[in-house]
Amino acid sequence: MIEPERRAPRADAARNRDQLLAVATRVFVSADGEPSMRAIAREAGVGIATLYRHFPTRESLVDAVYRDQVERLTTGARELLGRLAPAAAMRRWMDLFGDWIATKNGMLDTLLAMIESGEIAHAQTRTELLAAITTILDAGRAAGDLRADVTAEDVAAALIGIFTVAPRPGHEAKAGRLLNLLMDGLRPAPPG
Repeated sequence: MIEPERRAPRADAARNRDQLLAVATRVFVSADGEPSMRAIAREAGVGIATLYRHFPTRESLVDAVYRDQVERLTTGARELLGRLAPAAAMRRWMDLFGDWIATKNGMLDTLLAMIESGEIAHAQTRTELLAAITTILDAGRAAGDLRADVTAEDVAAALIGIFTVAPRPGHEAKAGRLLNLLMDGLRPAPPG
């Protein structure tokens, strides 16, 4: 059987999908519980059919948002290093990590069910995120502005702790203060 050729989506369809993804991310961050698909479509200014055409199930939308956020974190590490010193890149990446954690707010039940069922490979995500942190740590070690004895696992554990006690939204100032304290601990001690 010959597979039908997959065509690239039309430009307007790709824009609609990107807009739905951005709106869903924003809605998930601000939601107290899991928002309805209808609420996401309404917030995006499209009909429910348009949302379902791009994301036929809640799981497909959650998966797309989750993967988009992980991609932002992994590519973000390299992009930040391309324009900032490693310590500054690490601090900015920590904010991106906080955004990723906050996005889970309105999709947690669905996300946990998908991880439990194996639809989302949590171990793969962990590996990708640790690699992103390692990329920044390695650059910081080479530049001399991040400690050599800190591991990616150390940073990830500290970040999870910070965003557990200062979840976003609502605790941005406290989270920022704690992230700055963490950064102070990541810098090497001055000589002597």
